[in-house]
Amino acid sequence: MFELRCTVRNCNQPLTGVEGGLGCGAGHRFDRAKEGYWNLTQPQDKKSANPGDHREAVLARHRWLQCGHAAGLIGALRPWIPVSDLVRVLDLGCGDGTFGPALFPGGAARFCGIDLSRPAIKLAARRWAEATWVLANADRGLPVDDSSVQCVLSLFGRRPVAEISRVLSADGICIVAVPGEEDLIELREQVQKEGKRRNRVAAIVQEMESGGLVCVDQKHWQAQVNVTAGQIADALAMTYRAGRRSEQSLVASIDASTVTLAADLLKFRPASEAQSL
Repeated sequence: MFELRCTVRNCNQPLTGVEGGLGCGAGHRFDRAKEGYWNLTQPQDKKSANPGDHREAVLARHRWLQCGHAAGLIGALRPWIPVSDLVRVLDLGCGDGTFGPALFPGGAARFCGIDLSRPAIKLAARRWAEATWVLANADRGLPVDDSSVQCVLSLFGRRPVAEISRVLSADGICIVAVPGEEDLIELREQVQKEGKRRNRVAAIVQEMESGGLVCVDQKHWQAQVNVTAGQIADALAMTYRAGRRSEQSLVASIDASTVTLAADLLKFRPASEAQSL
């Protein structure tokens, strides 16, 4: 199992196996949920009773990914993925757990996915039971030791820069993916009557540099896929673009179509390591 540390405030001691769960030297105890994940959230980590992505959005994204629409993206990411058996991987905002087994087959013992959405982490734990899945607030703190992770993933998820910098080893990498300017542009134009194109790359590079992480490589992935009316509804639901009543009626009127998928991919290293390359 992936080594974790206690999330009780000011504790941070290593968690080890105790009867029926995990415990630290200070006596703090965490039980494993029946679905197979660990709940390491603390009261101060939650702003609502059910934080993170809501069930409808999680299920919509799960159905979308089950259709294979991320296959090309996964292929574009693979050249950056470390192949060593010693690599420990932390997936931030892991969602339903699609990317872990696709990018790190055979690496379950060294893989940990973190998400604040209970519906999402339940799906992930059921999908790849051999890996470690944690319900936690990544923005509050990552439940792993300093410099103990060789690869951090933030694929359309959270980017707590200071925490990423803290847990990443000196020779580690952080891989970030964000929606590209053209992502779902056809649907956005129809539903919102405009298709705003937003390039996030420069802002993310600056954000990560503030935490001592330098961009050493980047690329753009783009593809067109044929989608059904049901898949269109899922695409909008998972991106919160179909929440308003006026927009829901427009979604229902859109038939099968071809849509653009796009993502900007960035690879970061600690500044000290990047300078030595």
